Amino acid sequence: MAEFDLNDLEKISSRQEIIDFLVEHDIIKEKKFREQLAYEKELKELQEELLDLQLKVIKQNKRVLIIFEGRDAAGKGGTISRAIEYLNPKKYRVEALSKPTELEQGQWYFQRYFERLPNKGELVFFDRSWYNRAVVEPVFDFCTKEQYDKFMKQVVEVEKLLQEDGIIIVKLFLTISKEEQAQRLQERKEDELKQWKLGSLDEKAQELWDVYSDYIATMLEKTSTESSPWIEIVTDDKKEARIKALKAITAELSDQL
Repeated sequence: MAEFDLNDLEKISSRQEIIDFLVEHDIIKEKKFREQLAYEKELKELQEELLDLQLKVIKQNKRVLIIFEGRDAAGKGGTISRAIEYLNPKKYRVEALSKPTELEQGQWYFQRYFERLPNKGELVFFDRSWYNRAVVEPVFDFCTKEQYDKFMKQVVEVEKLLQEDGIIIVKLFLTISKEEQAQRLQERKEDELKQWKLGSLDEKAQELWDVYSDYIATMLEKTSTESSPWIEIVTDDKKEARIKALKAITAELSDQL
């Protein structure tokens, strides 16, 4: 073990510097702990990069829409939480719409989502989006085949029009293995602090796995375009997935700002 004295410790002014010091002097040896520290450090760097990009969005009066879709228990909410942790709260929103009201059911399908699009200088995160009609709604017969077909014909053009109007769109699809999903859903049932996450539809996720898979495959194939591609991220490893998601977001925004 390397030697050090109080003068070394007096130079440390932050938690990260303490961690770096302990690793550098071989005080922390456990591989698992070292991996956790490496994850936290990389996550923080990406969060800082995203904050810098948010400042550019604000300065340039840009509008950014980041869509999170994925299978049940794939980690959408947790990933969004890491993304927004250090952002200016006045200049971002997270939108997670509940089922449409009777009034909204009589509107054009996209209308209630359009009301929540980003304003100038703002980032908006959709925790699920209009793509409910591409997967969840047809799986559970919440829409007719005609409504599904109409959506699939319109959505690419709708996103193109939004982009032409200046909105930057980033689309992430979080996927998960059937085995990992089963484990996470079971954890939600057993953990009182997580039971609120378990919705009535989640309980059918395993039973309808193959039906979900077919609609997901069609959605990814038909609605991923050169200007609005889907970025797929496997989330069996939550930490790795969060890093990949933030890297994808920062890379897309860096290219377009």
